[in-house]
Amino acid sequence: MGKPTGFMIYERQDPSKRPVNDRIRDYREFAAPLTDAELESQAARCMDCGIPFCHVYGCPVKNLIPNWNDMVYRKKGRRALDLLHATNNLPEITGRVCPAPCEPACTLAINQPAVTIKQIELQLVERGWEEGWIQPEPAPLKSGKRVAVAGSGPAGLAAAQQLARRGHEVVVFERSDRVGGLLRYGIPDFKMEKWVIDRRVEQMVAEGVVFETGVEAGVDISGRYMQRTFDAILLATGAGVPRDLDVPGRDLMGIRFAMDFLVQQNRRNSGEPAPTGEEILAQRKNVVVIGGGDTGSDCIGTARRQGANEIVQIEILSQPPPQRTPDNPWPTWPHVLATSSSQEEGCRRLWDVATKAFAGEEGAVRKLQCVRLDWSEPDEQGRRTCREIAGSEFEIEAELVLLAMGFVHLEHGPLVEGLELDRDGRGNLQVASNFMTSVPGVFAAGDSMMGASLVVRAIDSGRLAAAAVDSYLS
Repeated sequence: MGKPTGFMIYERQDPSKRPVNDRIRDYREFAAPLTDAELESQAARCMDCGIPFCHVYGCPVKNLIPNWNDMVYRKKGRRALDLLHATNNLPEITGRVCPAPCEPACTLAINQPAVTIKQIELQLVERGWEEGWIQPEPAPLKSGKRVAVAGSGPAGLAAAQQLARRGHEVVVFERSDRVGGLLRYGIPDFKMEKWVIDRRVEQMVAEGVVFETGVEAGVDISGRYMQRTFDAILLATGAGVPRDLDVPGRDLMGIRFAMDFLVQQNRRNSGEPAPTGEEILAQRKNVVVIGGGDTGSDCIGTARRQGANEIVQIEILSQPPPQRTPDNPWPTWPHVLATSSSQEEGCRRLWDVATKAFAGEEGAVRKLQCVRLDWSEPDEQGRRTCREIAGSEFEIEAELVLLAMGFVHLEHGPLVEGLELDRDGRGNLQVASNFMTSVPGVFAAGDSMMGASLVVRAIDSGRLAAAAVDSYLS
């Protein structure tokens, strides 16, 4: 805890942001840090709650939140950073892009604004980099074992670092030109600039991790070769197959998956060549984003910076209530109406809307044909059904449609097929309690085995899988 009475003295203070008209002119991060005094006051709000639900319920990596809040309040930043790194390999990333399920689980959130856990985490690790507290931690002894990690997203990075620190020789294979997976290519720079990844990768290289970029496991090197060359294989390739919309007109030009759009812009920002194919730009276009999640919001912010005329975001579900309902109590995640920073920058949001078809001219999309929905009350299992409202059909003009409806499972490509790995009913890799797949010595972590989820869950999965691999090699 921080100050025993801090939560009664200090109010929650969030970081300020650059004005919308300023920040949409570039792709840089736009939140300003709190001062040291402000951060200590925010840490002081962490109360003596007895059971820290932020830690035991809200945080997937089980961050020691009350412990490092107390250290921040007591001006013991180095100790606080050690506690933060004890459970999280990438706090500078979660401090930027995690939705912070710890905060609605904070005991203060029962009837007050929660502790600013995410901001304290971010500024704590950034101070660690500035002060030089974060240094390589190479293993004192080598095990003589070799581990291949396929994929350099959050699960792969966390696992690789943990395994290297246990003395194993770790080689990470990444099919893209640079390390980071969707952290680098899927998250817009205005949410996380990419030097953040490079800085941590440099530490990992100094710890002995080898990164082989431009190498697709299963294609450039076969799964069988990896089995012969390495003592263990960890698949952390993510869930890269996007959910599609099978309606008439889907083949029109200008209808693209959200990730194709985001990857292109991130490559432009970093000076990398764009993938071959149609250039996707929102400039001077009417843009429709289908899907109301984080990826949809990322498309809105990117389209706004590219100079879109109008942006409409449509969601098949109903608009959430402004406050928690009786069936959504603390400390569960609050299903309430929220506005992302990208939505603040300008878009029109529509709820209870289904897309029935796309209409176009000369092979390119020009309109969405939509209908409004009526959702039933939840049944005993919490399931709801919907029906189309008769006579509610309407159209939305669009020259660019971005499908941001989530992901279904990992790619079932040559690596998965070549190793003959079993999959579950949803198409994810099937693993035992020790993260081992159906093939001995081959493990899986992150979205490849649990489906698309949060970055923080991928980090936790990578750490747990690394412990399982280490146990197997020992």
